[in-house]
Amino acid sequence: MSILKLMLLALGLLVVLTAVVAHAFFRIDMREAHRAWADFVAPEKAAGPFDPEMLVNLPEPARRYLTYSILRGTPLKMSVQLHMKGTFALGDRKSHRVMTMEARQMLSPPRGFVWIPEMGSGMVRIWGSDGYAGDKAWTRFWVWGLIPVARLSSTGDLALSAAGRSIMEAIWAPASLLPQNGARWAAVGDDAARVTFEVEGEPLTLSLTLSEEGRPLTVSMMRWSNANPEGIFRWQSFGGTIEETGEFGGYVIPTRVEVGNHYGTGDYFPFFRVRIVDARYR
Repeated sequence: MSILKLMLLALGLLVVLTAVVAHAFFRIDMREAHRAWADFVAPEKAAGPFDPEMLVNLPEPARRYLTYSILRGTPLKMSVQLHMKGTFALGDRKSHRVMTMEARQMLSPPRGFVWIPEMGSGMVRIWGSDGYAGDKAWTRFWVWGLIPVARLSSTGDLALSAAGRSIMEAIWAPASLLPQNGARWAAVGDDAARVTFEVEGEPLTLSLTLSEEGRPLTVSMMRWSNANPEGIFRWQSFGGTIEETGEFGGYVIPTRVEVGNHYGTGDYFPFFRVRIVDARYR
């Protein structure tokens, strides 16, 4: 066999070995995500049926929102399993690529979440997960389960950012926004309210604007993020608009949402547009 053929054979074997090793790491990442999912999936004891009388000490906008979002008599469950479809844009406002997205998510605010999407089409398909459990967060995504495009894990900046996401998405688990789950409400005018959770000693606050009937219209917060030109973690606005709501198992939740970084500024970029297909409360 010629030297050239030997070199090509060796190169081919190296490529195959690299792909095998990379896919093994991808499988490890996904197993960790599924273990965290299983921890959240464990059934919780419902806190009894919802009665608007339990809201008497809350500000009026909070009462309006919660009575709109939780139907009387609904068992109070703090966790939800979501199925969503939409688009996810990689990049920033000036330069980005929009990818189709379908995802499953387990959410239990403010304890955490596991988000497992499939993004892209054709030759570019991205699989992986985002998550926050305990004090640890991760972002791990792979092209075809072979090429890592993001593989981060942290108990510091990334975890604080992910904790903010968990609270932002509490709009999909309205019972988690009740005072007995640690939520502290305050009115901000007639048609707006904010709710604060203490996470690892850090107060994280979600703001909502509401219609007259209590339907959420916008959602926003100051989130710890490095989605800026400098790539530096800092507090910056994050949020978006709620276009539709729908009812699942006694909960009326946003079903069509767009959110992004720098909400309310000229740099706002709604990179995440999603439609909730199904929601199951646990």
